[in-house]
Amino acid sequence: MIVQLEKEEYHPYYGTYTSKAEYIDVIEGLSAGKIEFIDFINTIPKEKHQYAYADGKWTILEIIQHIIDAERIFAYRALRFARNDKTPIVGFEQDDYIPYSAANNRNINELISDYKITRDCSISLFKSFTKEMLVRIGEASGSPMSVRAVGYVLAGHQKHHIEIIKERYLS
Repeated sequence: MIVQLEKEEYHPYYGTYTSKAEYIDVIEGLSAGKIEFIDFINTIPKEKHQYAYADGKWTILEIIQHIIDAERIFAYRALRFARNDKTPIVGFEQDDYIPYSAANNRNINELISDYKITRDCSISLFKSFTKEMLVRIGEASGSPMSVRAVGYVLAGHQKHHIEIIKERYLS
């Protein structure tokens, strides 16, 4: 069952991700997603790790690093919103991060370890939020977003990238 967020809890852009969040409970979604993602990444042949399906597209290692980076940024947003910080948060340009990430210099085991630590921190953070905190709204990239919407974006974001890897990198 897919969670039903209110329209004012997130910008429509994030609907791509929230629509893939299959669990009503954020913690359950993040926990199940962790296992699913690691299991999936472990099936990717080593010779595909630095493969990009077209010029200018990210490699699989870079996609994994992007998922880690985005999770850290969104968890920070969730923390600020939960603590009722009303300071608007500016967006980030994901494409600017990849060239400086050195993802292709890392091996898959390092990235998986980094992902596990990052996801465990997100799960711990979301476990600390009360029901009141989960529906608190902050502003990021010029749009309102609730704490719980951030959690569903995190859960759906990696599912989105699993689909892309399957369709464009492994087919």
